[in-house]
Amino acid sequence: MDIEAARLLAKGIATITMGMSGIGEGILIGKALEAMGRNPEMEGSLFTKMLIGVAMAESTAIYALVAFFII
Repeated sequence: MDIEAARLLAKGIATITMGMSGIGEGILIGKALEAMGRNPEMEGSLFTKMLIGVAMAESTAIYALVAFFII
């Protein structure tokens, strides 16, 4: 495998990582909203934890984007 093929393969993996991060965020938000619907008293606590989780998932996508442009 030459260097150009390896570079394109790495860019493909970074692109897949960005897409999967979006899917993960959707699942996380959906499950948090489902939990809030089942137990409205916990809404404040769940919302805060959901925001932290979404920020962590989004940072993974940002790291993959940076890696995509560095490679």
